[in-house]
Amino acid sequence: MAFWLYKSEPFKWSWDQQVKAGAKGTHWDGVRNHLAKLNLMAMKKGDQGFFYHSNEGKEIVGIVEVIREAYPDPTAEAGEPWVVVDLKAVKPFKRP
Repeated sequence: MAFWLYKSEPFKWSWDQQVKAGAKGTHWDGVRNHLAKLNLMAMKKGDQGFFYHSNEGKEIVGIVEVIREAYPDPTAEAGEPWVVVDLKAVKPFKRP
């Protein structure tokens, strides 16, 4: 199992929103960097990672888990090579 770091600006997607997505989770979209895309493609179901709030807070607030491996990003323009993975919240940190 590998461990990853997922960075999100809380005003766009917060830990609370990730938790509200529940067991069905949500896709991690909007990645538009080729190195980051390769990392998404390397993620396997069951891999876990830290959920990091950037800009506001600048803290790791919880742990997420990959529940679906890479597939085409539904927010990308047709023909663009971007991918997403699905994540679910596993547990928050008592102290970020």
